[in-house]
Amino acid sequence: MQAEDMTYLQATEELESIIRQLEGNQLELEESLERYERGVALLRTLQARLTEARQKVTVLLGEVEPEGDDSIDANLS
Repeated sequence: MQAEDMTYLQATEELESIIRQLEGNQLELEESLERYERGVALLRTLQARLTEARQKVTVLLGEVEPEGDDSIDANLS
């Protein structure tokens, strides 16, 4: 399955599994390289989703901020 088609949780779990496999030092060189490449792809996907989520939260927070609150400006004068 392509990393982009996985849920965040699925991608995280697979990445954790890959890390355990690589740390176990039980894989052949070729398999280690394949698992590493897959891990990098998963990590990139996860980072992109986190960035997107942060941007959405920032937009949503901007929408709920009170506008035109002059009470702070009045206190500074």
